[in-house]
This record gives sequence, C-alpha cells and structure tokens, in this order.
Amino acid sequence: MKHIAILAVLSLVILLGSCSSAPKKVPYMVDAETLNQMTLSQIPTVVDPVIAPGDLLNIQVESMSAEAVAPFNRGRYVDQEGKIGQYSMQTAGLQSAESQTSYYLVDANGDIDFPMLGVIHVAGMPKLEVAETIKNMICPKYLKTPPTVDVRIMNFRVTVIGQVKTPGIVESKNERMNLFEALAQAGDLDIKGDRQNVKVVRTNYDGTREVAVLDLNSKDILVSPYFNLKQNDIIYVEPNSSAAQSAWEMNPAVRNTITVIGGLSSVASLVIGIINLSK
Repeated sequence: MKHIAILAVLSLVILLGSCSSAPKKVPYMVDAETLNQMTLSQIPTVVDPVIAPGDLLNIQVESMSAEAVAPFNRGRYVDQEGKIGQYSMQTAGLQSAESQTSYYLVDANGDIDFPMLGVIHVAGMPKLEVAETIKNMICPKYLKTPPTVDVRIMNFRVTVIGQVKTPGIVESKNERMNLFEALAQAGDLDIKGDRQNVKVVRTNYDGTREVAVLDLNSKDILVSPYFNLKQNDIIYVEPNSSAAQSAWEMNPAVRNTITVIGGLSSVASLVIGIINLSK
C-alpha cells in the first residue's frame, strides 16, 4: 500500500512538472519587447532579392516612345508601319518559341538571353543591379534617353514541411516573405512542432547550401539574418518530444504485460478500498 501511494505521488509530480514547463515552449518571441529599439530599426524590412539560376524574370523596358523600346521587350515587335505588335500563334513562324514568351528563365549558368542585347549574366545580382545593367546597355548605344527598366521575380516561393498544419509551397506576389508569414500560410505549427528547432535550408545563387537552426521562442529570431526569407528557401519544422513518443511503437509483449499489470493494480486498489470501508 505504501509503495502504491509513493508511486501515485511521483506520477502526479511528473505530470504537474510537464504541464508547467510546456507553456514556456509554446509562445513565440518571448520578451521581444525588451529588444533594443535602435537595433530593430536598423534591420531592413525589405530586402532586394538576389537573382539565382531557375528564377523566372519579368523584365519590362519602358520610355516615352513605346516604339523605340519595343524591340527590347520580349514578345513584342515593330511592324513595317512602325506599329507595335504582339507575338501570337499566327506569328509563331517569325521567331523562335522562346522569344515569343514574356518571361526570362535564368539558366544553369546564371544567364538570360535578352532581345537586342544578347546573353547577360544576372545570377548573383540584386534586382536593382540587373535593371541598371540593362539600362546602361541600352543607353546611349541604342537610345539617347535612359529608359525605365522594371525587373520582377515571378516564381518567388518557399517550401514549408514538417509539423505544420498544411505543409506545402507558399508563393509571394510581392517578392518578399518573412518566416512567420510563411508559417502562417502553412497554418502555423501544430502542437507537436518543435518551436525551438526550426531549420531553414537555403540554396545560394552559386549552388551552395546552408542550414540555419532557429528558435521561435527566442526574441532573437527578429534579428536573425534568416528571418527574411529568400526565394526557394525550405522551412522544416521538426517534431517535438511528444510527437517522437507517440511515434514510438512498443513491443507487443511489453505492451500486454503493462496492460495486465495495470489491470491488476486497479483490482488491488479496489480491493484495498473495500477493505478500508469495511473497517
């Protein structure tokens, strides 16, 4: 009887201890309000994406004279009357299929084939640098007045996998996304996600990879260089200890033995209770 009571007390202590420690691992950015405001203000909220192989670019060249810049815009041409035309199925025989599309796929070498200008190496360049490079190649060689060049990444996306409610690919239309935005799009972490061990796998423009381990409970997540995501990042949320325990399969013989012992303990407790009541 004495041993049973001791066992019950120990079980209660363990249960209460686990319950009291669990909430500490659930909140995000604990004590974030204590971060130095000067430090936070110096962290850029918008980062110009760096072009990498596999990126799909939309590059538009504009000026006061639409006809003058039409040859620099893929999918457009100037006809014999000086009017701007758009490639279609009817004009497919005039140009290659690639030149008829509006987008530029950065190849494995980090290059794009630009109308009139030829092959341009863009991998490793921020968007603004790509735009400035194209502008300088057009003016003053082809145009006296510098045109406006707009470069956009059309396939900015990240992948979220692991212990989240809806894992999958998350796309961004404005070419930027932070860690919490991506997790929110994936339905947030489920209760079995390890908030102290979130991995971000990043592929750089030169093909190298790096892995960062982030603690969502820590306020320092806000100043991490991985808080602002880059295109093609992979976010992996590992399962926590409770998920690992639930995934562990017990030997059937051991499970049956524990079931029998549990049943005998229940019967013994009932008998002891009846004896105590009869006294």
